[in-house]
Parts: sequence; C-alpha cells; structure tokens
Amino acid sequence: MRIATWNVNSIKQRIENLVAWLSERQPDIACLQETKCVDEAFPRAPLEALGYNLAIHGQKTFNGVAILSKYRFDEVILGLPGDNRDDHARFIEAVISTAAGGLRIACLYLPNGNPVNSDKYPFKISWMDRLIKYTYERLKLEEPLVLAGDFNVIPAPEDVYDPPAWIEDALFRPQTREKFRALVNLGLIDAVRATTDTASLYTFWDYQAGAWQKNNGLRIDHLLLSAQAADRLSAAGVDKHVRSWEKPSDHVPVYVDLDIEVQR
Repeated sequence: MRIATWNVNSIKQRIENLVAWLSERQPDIACLQETKCVDEAFPRAPLEALGYNLAIHGQKTFNGVAILSKYRFDEVILGLPGDNRDDHARFIEAVISTAAGGLRIACLYLPNGNPVNSDKYPFKISWMDRLIKYTYERLKLEEPLVLAGDFNVIPAPEDVYDPPAWIEDALFRPQTREKFRALVNLGLIDAVRATTDTASLYTFWDYQAGAWQKNNGLRIDHLLLSAQAADRLSAAGVDKHVRSWEKPSDHVPVYVDLDIEVQR
C-alpha cells in the first residue's frame, strides 16, 4: 500500500497538477492539506474518476483537509479532540480495513504559529499538545497508525537550508522541536528519516526570493508511523520534481510504501 501526503495550497487551483501526480505516483491513499474550499465546492468528479473515495473536511478560503482512498472508509472522524472552541478544518481521521485489522490514517495541517509574539504561537503549541494526547490514546489500540500532513515543524538543522536564520521562527523554535520530539518519542517513526539521512531533503520552497531556484527549502511535511506500521515500511520518498511543474504548490508530496494487504 502506498500512502502519501501533499499540501496542495488550494485544491481548485491545483486540481490539474493533483490529477497528474495521482496518475503518476498511484497512491492508494492520499492526504491533502490546505484545500481552501468548503465541502460543497470540492472538485470531486476528477478524483472519483480515478477511483478514489473522498473524506473531506473543508473551510472557506483557509485550511481544509481531505483523504482520498482507493478503498472504502470504515470510519471518518472530523477534528482534533481536546478543544470544542477550535473551528479550524485542520484534522481528519479515517479507518480502513486490512487483512491484519484496522489501518488508521490521520491527515493534519498543524498551525504555522507565526508571528511568535502573537496568540498564533500559543495556539500552535496547544494544538501540538492535543496531537500528543490524541496519539497517546490511539497508540493504545496497537494498530497501524499513520500521521500524515503538513506539520509546520522543521525537526532538525539538516531539515532547513539555513538553520541560524530560522531559530526564532515558529517552525524551528526550540519549544516547537521539543513538542515534535515528544510526539515522536511516544513510539512513532519518521518514515523519511528511517530510510535516508540525506541532508537538503526538503518538502517546501517559498514562492519568494528565488527559494526554489536556490534550493532554499524546508522539510516540514511528514509521515509518522506507529510501530505496527513501521514494521511494514518498505520505502519512502519525496516527489521534489512536482515543484517544477506549472502553477505548483509551494509544497511537494511525500509518500511511503507499506507491506499491508487491504480488504477490497
């Protein structure tokens, strides 16, 4: 099974690129972030024509997450638990039956947190605390779990082109990285880093200042696997070439291959 994540930065503007990439990479499950449209406006037809079932949690002009699956959903849950006041469309969870039991996928778009001297950074940290609690509870189920999405976290210096320049940014602040480590230390595996220690392996390049041309990138899109999923990990990769397409997202897809048999 191939599972991928991609912050498409507007599903309507990127639908042609999305269809092209889905046809090329052939993921069984694709988690999308920043769809930036309400559920009723989501461009379902071209994705359903490729054989995908859709689970959507949208929001007008901001945020928005979705899961595309070649297999039927047993369960879909909208929203990250822990704060009834949080009306951001940033989290969607789905369960799919496999020969070994349930496979749980959480697609997330973690808050950016900038500027750090505003209420946006405490919201980011609070959201991460809620994600840690959610993950702790889900890991008790002892089933394959994949956290997929735009985490807006640069885990380590090798994941950013100029570490000193980012030290006070919300994506790289020590507190942000500490929370990310606390999440991973619950028993998760960073799929990309489990397969390579290559530096300058990025998933995001800003549209400004020639970031793409200079390879001034960040690795902020991640696939984190529970032990039950990591035991089945056979490959992981970053589709960097997609950033060079016409009208690209500023993010590129990340994918993993898991040796999991799915009940059709």
